[in-house]
Amino acid sequence: MVLAGGSGSRVGADRNKVYLPVAGRSVLAWSVDALAGAPGVGPVVLVVRAEDREQARRVLAEECEHASAVEVVDGGATRQGSELAGLRALAARISSGEVDVVLVHDGARPLAGPGLVAEVLRVARESGGAVPGVGRTDLAVADGTGLSAPVRLTAVQTPQGFRAAPLLAAYERAEREGFAGTDTASCVERFAPEVAVRLVAGDPRNVKITYAHDLDVVAGALAGP
Repeated sequence: MVLAGGSGSRVGADRNKVYLPVAGRSVLAWSVDALAGAPGVGPVVLVVRAEDREQARRVLAEECEHASAVEVVDGGATRQGSELAGLRALAARISSGEVDVVLVHDGARPLAGPGLVAEVLRVARESGGAVPGVGRTDLAVADGTGLSAPVRLTAVQTPQGFRAAPLLAAYERAEREGFAGTDTASCVERFAPEVAVRLVAGDPRNVKITYAHDLDVVAGALAGP
């Protein structure tokens, strides 16, 4: 599942940032192909804002190498609502066992490599859940008395992977109870505590495009040495 319901406000753009160009393609095209082209990944559900649906279809048709593997679904008003919409699109296949693990990826992360995708998928199948993260040493902790050195701070990335059936059940229960988590893992930990979520090594290159300079970082990475 690729989530593409963000905006361009912090980037300073007049449109959803995933449609901004970088290295000859839109950010979204890179992000979609990162999942759709990975070994072991089946259908990719692309969750978009309703107003972006036609633009998303154009990107798939004109820029994506693996467009035939992608299904477009309208998202919800929040990230969690969008994830639930994507899961419901897969519900029948989850029930039948055709889809055993769901990877949830941010459309603004175009540099997720095949090795990271494969490792998240492997660990999610083995343990129930997998979340990639990278240790941070450039942040300080504010404890009310001042700033202290960081202690085991981890920047969480996507894709995050989970066994499909408990993930869907957790999101349906969260919807019924009005719970809003900070990310996919928080919802699983709240409503599917039996699922063991493991941290796996993330990739420092796997940056999320949040600000304008991130586009330059991504362009440089895609250009290679």
